[in-house]
Amino acid sequence: MIKRVLGVVSGVVLGLALVAVPADAVVGVDFTGTVALSGCSGAVVRTPGAKPGDAALVMSNGHCVKLMAAGEVVVDQPSDRTFTLLDSSGKGTLGTLRAVSVAYATMTVTDVSFYRLDQTYAQVEALGGKALELSGRRAGVGADIRVVSGYWKRLYSCKLDGIAHELREGAWTWVDSIRYSAPCDTIGGTSGSPIVDAASGKVVGVNNTVNENGKRCTQNNPCEVDENGAVSVRRGIGYGQQIALAVPCVGADSVFVLSAPGCGLPQ
Repeated sequence: MIKRVLGVVSGVVLGLALVAVPADAVVGVDFTGTVALSGCSGAVVRTPGAKPGDAALVMSNGHCVKLMAAGEVVVDQPSDRTFTLLDSSGKGTLGTLRAVSVAYATMTVTDVSFYRLDQTYAQVEALGGKALELSGRRAGVGADIRVVSGYWKRLYSCKLDGIAHELREGAWTWVDSIRYSAPCDTIGGTSGSPIVDAASGKVVGVNNTVNENGKRCTQNNPCEVDENGAVSVRRGIGYGQQIALAVPCVGADSVFVLSAPGCGLPQ
């Protein structure tokens, strides 16, 4: 996974040059909705059916909550974590958001966390922010995407190069992972950044890892495994996880209902 700057996993990605695109150089995509949290990035997100009075959700990585065991799932765990809400330019802040719980988190099948806030979507908008909409469709190969890091206040411009059938890293296996084109040199602190489809402005995934030095299937060196079991390693290539599987899981007032039809998150 991409190393967190602070907390459970420390350090920065080695051997990569930073290639970032200023927000004003990317039409239609900026820092709206993005947040910085301790050691990671994230974003205020909503499902298409969310209401203004619903509790707002912040999306990040599961490994930004903690390093979880394979198969571990966290649901509705109390939390008082805080998040700094950025303005659209990424140069200013709009306020502090506070979680009441980790609504959902896992590092199995995907690497994602959702924090449920004590503010509603309407209250986030009153601060001058706006939640990003989660896409219910899987990301498509060749799509023009942006990885928006609230921690570094940097925006990465990439293509969706392919979908990895399985991505294995240490004890964890992720399914249908998004592979970035090169160069898309995400670094430590970009963990949890939303992957935004540049055409629609919707969130199609969450950024989480990169192969640092060409090792095979080890921590910080994920490998791809195809349908026939063949393993491939792509040094320096970054990955994110699909988010469409989570959209049907979010019920009324942003409560996760893992038994809901179409929910693809592990229970």
